[in-house]
Formats: sequence, C-alpha cells, structure tokens
Amino acid sequence: MKATTRLDRIAQLIEPSLNGLGYDLVRVRLEDGGNCTLQIMAERKDRREMTVEDCATISRDLSALLDVEDPIREAYSLEISSPGLDRPLMRPEDYDRFSGYVAKLETRAPIEGQKRFRGKLAGMRGEDIIIDCDDVELKIPYADIARGKLVLTDELIAASMKNEDG
Repeated sequence: MKATTRLDRIAQLIEPSLNGLGYDLVRVRLEDGGNCTLQIMAERKDRREMTVEDCATISRDLSALLDVEDPIREAYSLEISSPGLDRPLMRPEDYDRFSGYVAKLETRAPIEGQKRFRGKLAGMRGEDIIIDCDDVELKIPYADIARGKLVLTDELIAASMKNEDG
C-alpha cells in the first residue's frame, strides 16, 4: 500500500518498531497549534493496561527512529499515550473487539438524516458496522465513519477491571 499522507508515512515507519516491542499502533496525530506535537497512541498486544514504563519504552525507541528517518522537518514534541477506556475506534477489528459496548459514531455525511449515532456495538457484518440505537439495528458502512469512540459506562469499567485482574 502506498503511503499517501505524512501521517500514513509516519505510521508505516513506526508500526514495525512498535510491533517488535509488543505494542499495536492505535492512532497517529500531528498537532500544529503553535508548538508541533506528534501524538502516538498505542496499546499492548497482550491487551493489559499500559503503564508509564510502557510509554517511556515506546518514546525512547521511536525518538531514535524518528531522529534518524526525520519525517517531520520542523521541531516537534513526541507524546506517547494509551487509548484509555473511552478509546477511539480506529480499525474495523475494533468494532468486533468492542461488540456489546456503547459507542458514539459520527459519519462523514448524513445517514437517514443524521450524522451522530450512539448505541451498543454489534460488531462488523461485511463492510458495515452494526450498532443498536434505541432497539433499532443500524448498518453503517465503515467507509462512511469520520469518528468512532467508546462511551465510558459501568460495563466498560467492569470489563477493564476484570482484564487487569486476569
């Protein structure tokens, strides 16, 4: 696949390093509001909670790689974070992985007169995200999603605590 944007190129550059360290890339952002900040969101492959030490390990490794490859010409700060409980949903597999949990979705264009949806995820069916909004099952094409994010609920917190214990 050809990298089309600077963020795509950065993701392709850092993903093998992250994978080698035992992490998955969740999201790459470049914030240009005065001070340029490269934000890397990652999670552990074993799905355990990210620690400060995990972020420091990633930061050390990626800092060296980014210094050599220099994909950002201007001065910037590197920020490493975990996705958190109310994480963004960035890949089709995220919608399957978090099936049964409440999410907020925003589409690029209106679907049935609206762009924002909130409901319980029911995974992917082909290329469509299935979401139960007020007991109505909706199919939203993954390609039409502008943003997706889990909603912090008691069920999500309980599942997170169970994962930490197990």
